[in-house]
Amino acid sequence: MNAMGNAWKVGNDIDTDLIIPARYLNDISEEALSRNCLNDVIENFSGQISEGDILVAGKNFGCGSSREHAPVAIKYCKVSCVIAESFARIFYRNSINIGLPIISCEEAAKRIGQGDQIQIDFESGRIKNITKNEEYQGEVFPKFIMD
Repeated sequence: MNAMGNAWKVGNDIDTDLIIPARYLNDISEEALSRNCLNDVIENFSGQISEGDILVAGKNFGCGSSREHAPVAIKYCKVSCVIAESFARIFYRNSINIGLPIISCEEAAKRIGQGDQIQIDFESGRIKNITKNEEYQGEVFPKFIMD
C-alpha cells in the first residue's frame, strides 16, 4: 500500500479537541466530522485539502481524549496518512482500529515542509519527499497490524 499527496503541517501536542472540537460532536456522521476537522488549527482545512494529502505533525499528535472521532474525522476528510514525530498511544491504536494510515518518523516530521509532495511506501516505511528529493525511514508496522 502506498500514499502520495501534498503535506499539511501542524505542530506539537495537537490534541483530539483541536482535531475535532467537542462543539461539533452533536452530529457524528462522517461528513460532519470531516467538515469540521482541524478547522481550529488550519482555517477551513477540510475545504482546502485534496484527496490523498498527508498530514505532518510534531510530537504527541492526538493526545487528549480517547474518543475515536478524531481519527475518523481525519480519515474522512480525505487525508491519506498522518506522519508524526510521535503519537499519543490511544490515538495510535484508534487509528489502526479504524484503518487510518499513520507512520512515526521524527526526521520526516521535521524536514517536510508545508505543501511538499510526499510519497509513502507503508510496507518498507520509506517516505520520499519529492519536492526536496529526500528520503526518510519511518517505523514499519508488524505484519499482523498491516493485515
